[in-house]
Amino acid sequence: MKITGVSRTLIDLLLEIGHERHPYEFAGVLREEEGVIKELFLLPGTVSGEDSAQVLLDMMPLDLHTAGSAHSHPSGGLRPSDADLSFFPRVGRYHFIVGYPYADGDWRCYHSDGSPAPLEVVS
Repeated sequence: MKITGVSRTLIDLLLEIGHERHPYEFAGVLREEEGVIKELFLLPGTVSGEDSAQVLLDMMPLDLHTAGSAHSHPSGGLRPSDADLSFFPRVGRYHFIVGYPYADGDWRCYHSDGSPAPLEVVS
């Protein structure tokens, strides 16, 4: 199914988790429903630190609605790192990065190749 948007509730949740976990990075997997990315799964065994978060991909849900990933950059940078670019294609098509100070505009979405993926924010 074609992804057309991301829920406002999910964006708010990602920013809140980034703020709560700061200065540690968090990472999770995103699911879509009816073309809108709406849910975050924090996978068992995920390890987070100040410089990175590692997700155990074998703990990822085995359904067809996995849309991509989300993680934080406590440094505030919103561009994908080389490590992000190698991880993105293994998880899905859309990847969100939220960054310090985790205010409303402190997030970006990227395709698996690292190019910007503009999505409409829906309620």
